[in-house]
Order: sequence, then C-alpha cells, then structure tokens
Amino acid sequence: MTTPPEYGPPLSLTDAKRIASAAEAEAQRQGWAMVIAIADSSGHVVVLNKMDHAQYGSIELALAKAKTATHFKRPTKLFEDTVAQGGVGLRLLSAPDFCLFEGGLPLLRDGKLVGAIGVSGARSDQDGIVAAAGAGAL
Repeated sequence: MTTPPEYGPPLSLTDAKRIASAAEAEAQRQGWAMVIAIADSSGHVVVLNKMDHAQYGSIELALAKAKTATHFKRPTKLFEDTVAQGGVGLRLLSAPDFCLFEGGLPLLRDGKLVGAIGVSGARSDQDGIVAAAGAGAL
C-alpha cells in the first residue's frame, strides 16, 4: 500500500467552483442529475451543487464521500471494493461517519491533499466518472 499524501493548504473557492463546474458538465453530457460536493483539506464543504432533479438523498451522500476522501486520504472506491471482498473487510461497516460508495476522490496539488470531491446521484461507477471529471480540472 502506498503512503497517503500529506495535507496541504485548503482548496480555494475559485478552484472549488472550477472543479464543480467540470463535474457538472460531465454529468450533463451523460444525462445524470447529480449532487457535487467539493470540500477543502479539512473535509468542510466549500461548494455544493445540486443539479435540477437530483435526488435529495444524494446531498448527504455527496458530502459524506468528500469528507471520507479527505479524512482517510483515499478514494472511496477503495473502501467499496474492500467491503465487496467480504471477510475482515466487512469491519468497515461499523466505522462511524464513513462512506463506502465510489464517487469520492481526494484532490491533490503538488502531491498534497488540498480537498476532495464527492458525487452522488447515479450508480456508484457513474458517480466515480463524474468525480474524476471534476478532479481532472484541478
């Protein structure tokens, strides 16, 4: 396993808006109504975009994905895959304030974690596609 990145300075509002805009553009291209959360390096929300017709339950999930990605310095897909394997990985199900669905990605600048994106609104793999599009804007 690789060493997780160090925390860096928090993401700016300008960067957060650019990331959210890129993610929203991908969601629109795909025809998916999404909620997109951008958090700073402390896991606190900087931008929250709820697209028209996105399900309300996705608001909390998007925020949880971004928070999990910052607090554990890893993509949430890693945790989803760990639980899917069963066995001792199922212990993750007892972790508090932890999201186990794909769609949360740490945002890195110069090798340091400056924030995270969390996306919810479709299947987990589709959430991951939109999150990756947003992360690519940084």
